[in-house]
Formats: sequence, structure tokens, C-alpha cells
Amino acid sequence: MLPDPPTLVDLLARAARRPDAGIRLLDREERATWLAWPEIAARAAEVAGGLQARGVAPGQRVALVFPTSAEFLFAYFGVTLAGAVPVPLYPPARLGRLDEYHRRTVAMLRAAGARLVLADGRVKRLLGPSVLGARPPLGCCRLDELPAAAAHPVAVHPDDLGLVQYSSGTTVEPKPVALSHRALVAQVQTLNALWPDRETVEPSGVSWLPLYHDMGLVGCVLAALEHPGTLTLLQPLDFIARPALWLRAISRYQATISAAPSFAYALCTQHIRDEEMEGVDLGSWRVAINGAEAVVPDVVRAFAARFARWGFEAEAMTPAYGLAEAALAVTCCTIGRPLATLVLDRTALVEGCAEPAACGREVASVGRALPGFDVAVVDADRTPLAEDLIGRVLVRGPSLMREYLDQPEATARVLAGGWLDTGDRGFLHDGELYLVGRDKDVLIVNGRNYAPEEVERAVESVPGTREHCTVAVSAAADGAASEEVLVLVELAPGASEDDAALLPERAAAAVLAATGLALAAVVVLAPGTLPRTSSGKLRRQETLRQHLAGELTAPRKVTPALLAGAVVRSTLAYLDLKLRPRRDDG
Repeated sequence: MLPDPPTLVDLLARAARRPDAGIRLLDREERATWLAWPEIAARAAEVAGGLQARGVAPGQRVALVFPTSAEFLFAYFGVTLAGAVPVPLYPPARLGRLDEYHRRTVAMLRAAGARLVLADGRVKRLLGPSVLGARPPLGCCRLDELPAAAAHPVAVHPDDLGLVQYSSGTTVEPKPVALSHRALVAQVQTLNALWPDRETVEPSGVSWLPLYHDMGLVGCVLAALEHPGTLTLLQPLDFIARPALWLRAISRYQATISAAPSFAYALCTQHIRDEEMEGVDLGSWRVAINGAEAVVPDVVRAFAARFARWGFEAEAMTPAYGLAEAALAVTCCTIGRPLATLVLDRTALVEGCAEPAACGREVASVGRALPGFDVAVVDADRTPLAEDLIGRVLVRGPSLMREYLDQPEATARVLAGGWLDTGDRGFLHDGELYLVGRDKDVLIVNGRNYAPEEVERAVESVPGTREHCTVAVSAAADGAASEEVLVLVELAPGASEDDAALLPERAAAAVLAATGLALAAVVVLAPGTLPRTSSGKLRRQETLRQHLAGELTAPRKVTPALLAGAVVRSTLAYLDLKLRPRRDDG
């Protein structure tokens, strides 16, 4: 009989014996705070004791609402050591949309069955309406408000629930993905086995990815725990404001691995100035994972060309594919090889057909299935399709979710016979996976399918559009027999009046030239209007729903008065939460 695999508790105990490894936190001024794994483990044990003293029992869920910080690490591992289940949630970032944030957070807290909410002090000041709406039995507190008590060891089994992480919610509302310790450990062990020259080169990473997101938490923090190794973390908003911080950190700490979505590589190419790269050497960066959203070949090539003079090697760019329901990664390209792409005829993007052609849309390989995983492409009846035929992508492997937590009907729609229906469309070519889009996002016009990304890229070439802020959707007008395509695009801050006035006409012409599609309408929006997921992805179907319902409005302007009002409402919500039991008793 084989021994049980380790749990996250076992991995933390092993890492606690490595004072030379740990996590470095970097601020906007590039000042570093070092946390060795022994310190993280010790502080986590304090949190575990406080949680147990407060009444948190093994198996119960504890929500974590923190920015990237030492407190997040102590809280996450503290919940794990207590035998409870961490549920990382995103803190309020779009302050002009706090009402929407509270609605979504209440729904996530309720769906996860959170017993307690742990929050950063600044976040807690705004979190009152969310806590009041969800009413977790043990309320909400900061780490320094937990009782001081020694932790009692808890026996954790590999099949126990180890994490509830929310799906991105690109096409539907986010769902609570239930992952066991076994699944999480299998994922990070598989990832860490991929990196080249492990015996001669010590892997180290840099990440700005949010820790409430699977790429940031599982792919970076838990992978660094399993090794155990060294990881440098930046704040996501610091990266957005100054993308050079990411590349400077890779150079400064000679990191070998770093991951990001395609938009981040584009942001670096377009906004980093040469003078910000003074003294930078990217020669150590052996693995540049490109995942979490569609891999855009032109972006990959532009990034490689732009930063080659600072030592970046094009072969380091490594496309990958995964999803929260599989803990993280499912496929990955061979490390150290050139980008592989195919060009598809636009007329071939229909179910069951994908012949490479000399013109049309270029798509990138996201690699072969990771060891222990399988990928299949099937038709609507789940019959496997031959290579070069487009269909729905199914995956199976050792890190698949147990379920959508307490949602058996939703689980049954995607899990069957050990296979997970990803909701993505793609095809296999020479054993490698190529993705063509999300099934629910496909534009269907006169019986033909079009990729929304192709329409959106055409629109974003027009002056006056805001970068990465365009959504293409299709819908049937009242009484119409077929669907028509709408484009909703945010106006770039500072766009001229002429650009704003001409944007709809220019956008329609650009799409017609690029795809042959005639747009039914182009809707120009104020910056920040389009709904996004917690990880920043545009939500196409939610955009359409809000547009049709007349709910697509610009965010409120963030002012001192708005913030003060939000704090007051939060304070009153906490007061109401304290008084409510007395009212109920009366």
C-alpha cells in the first residue's frame, strides 16, 4: 500500500526547516521585507491558535480579504494549520463600484459558508456591508484581534478540503471551487518538476499576481512552499502603475521563473521607458509563463524584440493553459523552444472544423498535457474529435476540483466520468492544444462563429480607444431571426473630441476590414465602465446583460467624500451586526 501524499501542513513543516528560503515583499520604492519560511510558519501557528480560541473548528471555512502582504501569508497558513479551509477573496480595488463589490462579496461569502472573515485593517473599515449581508457567525476581525492562544495540532488528511478558490467568473458568476490538499500538492509537485536544470540552478520566482487568484497563490506561493524556495512578491497595483518594477525585480534577484497574462507583457512593451531599464539584466529569466488569458502571438513577439537588448531570450516565453477547477495548470509548452502558432481560415471557425490556412487568425499553442493529465476535444455529444477539428475542451488529472462547493447541479454540468468540461473551445494539432475562445463568448452571426478577440483587436487599433477595454458580443434584437454583433468600448482618458466623435464609424470600418463583419452598433463608454472579474478579465456576457438592462454605468468618481461615506456606512453596518442579536432576542 502506497503512503499518503503530503498535505499543505506537511509542506509547511518541511519549509520551516529552511531558514535560507522564504518570501520577499517588495514595495513601490523597491524596498524589501524578508520573511523566511520558519517565521511564516511560526506566525501562522499564532493565527491558528487564535482561530481555535475564537471557535473555528476543523473543516470550517474562513474568508481572507487582504492585499498582497505578510498578513495574508500568516492568515492563509494559519487557517490551514487550524485544519480549517481558507477562502481568499479580493479586496475592494474599484472604489467607485463599492455597491457592486459588496453584492458580489456577500454572494461569495454565503456560497462558501464562511464562518469567519479575516481582513486587513484598512479593508475591514470598508467591509461592513459585505459582512452584514453575509452574517458569518463569528463575524469579521483583524489578525491582531484574534485571541492569544497556543495552537492545538490538527490531523489533516490529503483528501480533506484544503482551499476554496473562486472561478474567474468570465462568463458566469464566480463559483466556489473546492480543492483537496491532495489536489493542491499534486498540482505544485507537477509544476516544480517542469523547471529545467533543477539540480544545478536553484529556481526562484518573482510575481505581482494577486494572491486571491490561482496563478498567484497556487502557482507562486504554494509552488515556492513545495520546493521550498525563494519568491519575491510585488503589489498588483504597483505593477500596473510601474510595470518596470516587475522586470527590475527579476533582474535584481536573478529570478528564473515568472508568470503573467498576455496583457502584462503588452503593458511592459508599451509603457516601460529605456531609462527605467538601466542596469537591468534579464538573462536569468529562464521560464516566462504566459497564461490566464488568450496568448497573443504579436504580443509575445513584440515583448521578446523589445527586451532582447536586456538579455531576455524569446525561447523563455512559455504559453500554458489552466483553470481554477484544475487548481491551476493543465497544459504547458516545452520550456526553451520557440513559439508555435497556426493561422486559421476565418471560415473554418465552426464546430468540428479547423483547417490551417494561409490567411486569417493566428493562434498559439498552449502545449501538451502535463504529466498525469489528459486533454480531449469533443463535439456536442462528447464524442472525441480527430486532430485539427474544433470542439469543446475536456481535461482530467490529479488536481481537479472535488466539486463546486455545495452546488451539486452546477458540479454535474461540468464533471462527468472523471472529465471536466472547461467551457473552452479549441483543437489538438500534433498533440498540442490550441484554443480559439470561450464557448459562451463565441459570436454567432448567420450560423457562423467568430472569435470576439479578433473583433476586439480590430477596434483597439482605432485612435481614442482605451487599451484592453473593448468587448464584442452578439445578441438577437427583438423579433430578429439571427444575432447581430455589438461592440462596447471605453474611451481612452484624454482622447480628443474628434477621436471620440469618429470612434464608432472608425471602429465599424476596422472590424469590417479585419473580419468581414458588419457591426450593428458601437457603444462608447466612459473609462472604468466595463465589468471585470476579480483578476481583471473583461466579463463579456455580464457586459451584454447590463447593457440590455440599462445598468451599464460609469463608476462613481472617487473623492474624499465618497471614501468617508463608505467608511461611515461600513461602521454603521458593523454596529448593526452587533445590535442585531439583541433585537432578535427581544
